[in-house]
Amino acid sequence: MSSIVQDRFTAVDAAQPGISHAIDLTVILPVYDEEESLPTLLDRLVRVLDTLQCRYEILAVNDGSKDKSIVVLRALAQNYPQLRVIDFRRNYGQTAALMAGFDHARGEIIVTLDADLQNDPDDIPAMIAKIREGYDVVSGWRANRKDAALSRNLPSWAANFLISKISGVVLRDYGCTLKAYRRDVMSDMRLYGEMHRLIPIYASWMGAKVIEMPVRHHARQFGQSKYGLGRVFKVLLDLTVVKFLETYLVKPIYVFGGFGLLAILASFGVIGLAIALKLFNGTSLILTPLPLLSAMLFLIGCISILMGLLAEMVMRTYFESQGRRPYLVRERVNFQSVP
Repeated sequence: MSSIVQDRFTAVDAAQPGISHAIDLTVILPVYDEEESLPTLLDRLVRVLDTLQCRYEILAVNDGSKDKSIVVLRALAQNYPQLRVIDFRRNYGQTAALMAGFDHARGEIIVTLDADLQNDPDDIPAMIAKIREGYDVVSGWRANRKDAALSRNLPSWAANFLISKISGVVLRDYGCTLKAYRRDVMSDMRLYGEMHRLIPIYASWMGAKVIEMPVRHHARQFGQSKYGLGRVFKVLLDLTVVKFLETYLVKPIYVFGGFGLLAILASFGVIGLAIALKLFNGTSLILTPLPLLSAMLFLIGCISILMGLLAEMVMRTYFESQGRRPYLVRERVNFQSVP
């Protein structure tokens, strides 16, 4: 188990005692200060999941809540044997909570859902149906979003537009937590920062089939939103990291070396300009900052190329030390072992 997760489950799956990987569906609930919402959410969620007639579990991750959320979850686990609870020692953020959920999920299909009652559990069956049609990721789109227009909806629209343009994976609502995944899509994925929103990008780049579908969205009934405008900038910075890793993970010299070569060429251009001013305008090299600028650009270029070479060494160590390959295989045909 992850070192940041308190090793304690408050309940186990009663339908399949003693079986650790025999679950059809896992629903992950990241929880932070949602004591008032949890009883209603669990009641609605269980009623919806029972109609699916499948083996399921609900995995609630208490992300260091300051209210009585963990107390409520322990009490609910006594009434709902399908509920398992992970309690963080402190608040690590929604991405860490979801990552812990993915690490401990046993279902072949994984659904993530906010615990604040704004996502609707009634949308889960339709998302699972899309997975069974052959899609790997089903992302919710809050078509009629019940949030403040200026402080929440407008920044979200701008962020979704930029993310879609930069990543090439066009979705209208990256911020919707309500999503469904095939288990194998998440098996090798590691998330940091605010990157849980960018899972469809990761999955698409790995060859997964991603689809977006409209889902219901309700106004918040209890408490206050934990999201602010600052999160938009964090997401965009995380997107920069993701784009770099997708494009240059196995060839970092291209970005560092390319920038270094441009800087060196610029340094030659600047010193050429300084010499031209000296020859044709009589401007002394001492009286212009161009020679100093040229020297700085040349040094920056050399340092960038050296950083690229270092990044190449780190990349090779990363893959070879873990026995990983710079590619992913979807399927193998006629590769059965020969007796």
